[in-house]
This record gives sequence, C-alpha cells and structure tokens, in this order.
Amino acid sequence: MAISQERKGTIAVSLTNFLDSGCIVASSCAMTIWAAAFGFDKVADPQQLWVAILGAIGANAFGAAVGALIGGFLTDRFGRKLIYTYNLLVYAAGVFLCMIALNLPMLVIGIILSGLSVGAGVPASWSYISEMSSSTKRASNIGISQFAWSCGPAIIFALSLIVSFIVPAFNANGALFPAGTYGPFDGVLGMRIIYAILFIVALIAWNLQRQLQESKDWAAKQKEAEKNKSKVGFGRMMLDALKNPINLKTILFLVAVYLTWNIVAGTQGQFLPYMYQAVGGLNETQTSLLNMVTWILTAIGSLAIFAALGDRVPHRILFFVTAAMAVAAWGVMIFFGMQMEAGNANQWGWLLWVFSGLWGISAGFSAQCFYALWSTELFPTRYRGGVQGIMFFLVRGVLGLWSLFVVAGLGVGTPNGFITASWIMTGILIVSLVVGVVGCPKTQGKTLDEITKERYGKLDV
Repeated sequence: MAISQERKGTIAVSLTNFLDSGCIVASSCAMTIWAAAFGFDKVADPQQLWVAILGAIGANAFGAAVGALIGGFLTDRFGRKLIYTYNLLVYAAGVFLCMIALNLPMLVIGIILSGLSVGAGVPASWSYISEMSSSTKRASNIGISQFAWSCGPAIIFALSLIVSFIVPAFNANGALFPAGTYGPFDGVLGMRIIYAILFIVALIAWNLQRQLQESKDWAAKQKEAEKNKSKVGFGRMMLDALKNPINLKTILFLVAVYLTWNIVAGTQGQFLPYMYQAVGGLNETQTSLLNMVTWILTAIGSLAIFAALGDRVPHRILFFVTAAMAVAAWGVMIFFGMQMEAGNANQWGWLLWVFSGLWGISAGFSAQCFYALWSTELFPTRYRGGVQGIMFFLVRGVLGLWSLFVVAGLGVGTPNGFITASWIMTGILIVSLVVGVVGCPKTQGKTLDEITKERYGKLDV
C-alpha cells in the first residue's frame, strides 16, 4: 500500500527527532570518554561539575532552549520550510565537531551547535506535522514522531554496545586495551564512530527535508494576512499573543505539564546511567542494556499506544494511565533505594528492570507526546511556532538550571541521596498527573481551524 504524502512528510520530519534524542544520549554515553581524553577527571568532582556543565549547555537544556526561541521566530516569520532547508546543516556541523574534537573548546562548540539545532527544530517539526495532518490522524502522526525520538536512544545504546566489543580502546598514556575491556563506549575511537553515524544520518535527513513543501496551513494564513494587509512584525505579534488571557492560561498549563515531566525525564536521561553505576553497582554493559531495553519499550509505547490510540481513546484517560505508571515507576526506585541503604540491593536488583518496564512504556505516550500535540492545537497558526519556542525555552532553561545546581546537590552517588532524589521525582510526577488530567483540553477529532475558532472566536488572533 502506497504511503500518503501526509505520512511521507511525517516520516521525513521525524528524522529530526531521532537525531535530537540520539545527540543527547550520545553525549551522555561519551561523557566518561571525554573526561579522560580532555582532562575532566583531573578536576575535583568531575561527575558533579563537568557532566552538569556539558549537559546544561547542550541539546538537553540551555542550547536547545535558545535554539527554540530562534527556531520559533524563524518558522513563524519565514515559514516551516526554512528550518528544513538549513537547520540540519547546523546540526551536522555540531556533531562533526564532536566527532573530530581534539580538545575541550572544539567539544564545547560542537555541543552548543548541535543543541541550538535541536531546539530550533522543535517548533517547526511539531507545527509542520500537526498542520499537515488530518483531524483524525494528528495524534497518530505526532506519535510517529515520538517513536522516532525514542528510537534515537535505543539505537545509540545498541551501537555503543556493538562498538565497544569490536573497537579497541586506549588509556591516557596511549596504551592499547582489548576491545570490550571497559564495556560500552570505552574509547575515543568508538565515540567518534557513533558521532560519524549521527553526522551521516543528519545529511541524509537534510536532503529529504529540504525537498518538503511548505505547510499549506501556514502558507494560507500568510496569503490571507497579506491580502487583508494585516501582516505585522513578529515582535508585535508575539506581544499580542502574550497579552491574550487565553494564551497566558494555556502557556501556564502546558509549561506546568511539560516542565514537571521533563525535569524527571531530563534528570534520568542525563544522569541515571551514572546513578546505575555509582549507586546500583552495575557495570557499563549492564547499564547500556538496561537503558536500551527502556528505550525500546518507549518506542513501542509511542507506536502501539499513542500513535494507535491517540485519535480514538479520550486524552484524559490516556494521560492518567501514563502519568500513573510514571509515578509507580519512581515509587519502585524509592523502595530500591531503601534496599540499597539497608545493604540488600543485590537481591532486589530486579526492581531496576521493573522500573525500566514501567517508565519505558509510560514514556512512550507520556506528557511529552501530549505537549507536542496540545502545543500545536491550542494556538493560532501565525504564532504557533513562536509560542512553542517561548515555552520550550522556559522548560529547557529551567532544566538547565536544575541540571547545574539541583541534581549535583542531591548527592545521587549515595543511597540516601538516591532515595531523596526518587522522592522528589515522584512528587514532581504527581503534580504533572494532576495538572494534565484536570486541564486536559477537548481537541480530539477537530481541525486546527475549528479549535482556533472555538477558543478565540471567528478571528484568528
């Protein structure tokens, strides 16, 4: 059966999501390698300091936050296609620098460039997918994009395992170690191979995306604005958007839903591999296997639950189920932390797999999926990308501050700190559950124009 243009566009745009998450996980996996290669391990508390700094300036926090502001402006002012013509070239330059990095400055520039690109692509990709989708396939297409996002970490973790057992590693003095000595991603050469793969995929995705047609919805609104001579500058447009009480309430709701979940997910994605090793006693191979299984389950959840059911099952029910599973997952981690403190961690190690199963499946149709959908539905076309950029900036900016100052202070390298962190994660997820269920909008099955008219009246404000 032939694939529709709607699906083809969704798949092409979704490659950006794969590259985004792949970049985040690759940097997380490579952190130990970079520390040894560039001297991070000679700095006091490297895990607390340099991991936090590099994690905060890249695709998982500040880099993406600033990129989203830029991308939101560009995609509303000049169209969705502009992003797909140039953005992945910036990403490719960033991962290329990470691939060939010989020192810290090269690495920092590469991480910042890739982070900016990741953020810039978010408003455009979610807006484009939503605008090109029919009212009965909008959640499905967003689910496909989230499936691609989930495949990034799963594939990177799998590749890191493969590379670790076929590529030799070298110590700081240049001595050769046998392949697989230290487990996944144990050498600079292996890290360069992973980043080379991201670089090649970025160029392939760029070639596909630059051939996409402009969003018909955006083009129609621009044509209407020019015809009615109602076209205004982006700054004025965003000021009007932020002065609108409907928009302000919606922004507060969406930021609350997404920020709470993202703090937990961001903390887990950047620091849980370290927690597993430092606190759970797992080696790098076991950690990668655990994370790979988690992300495979997330990908399955995105495709089999959100993409398959998101246009049919009431959103309030789906949101409650995923949020409750996430709370239960971190409840398991609280109990595991208690067993570690009591010295019984070995016999309760299977709880890590229970956590991975609950969190993995729930993440597949999580608050991020609903945020991606609702943030495109609840705002008019002409400033849809800009408002998304502002919200993403707020969320990732807070996550960056959290990564720099809060996580390091939790003391996750000790059982007591691990328990404290798990309690905090659970509390935050409960807030996300309550806000999402109570504020869940009724947009299912409606066109974007119908939603806009219902919320704002006849005029596209």
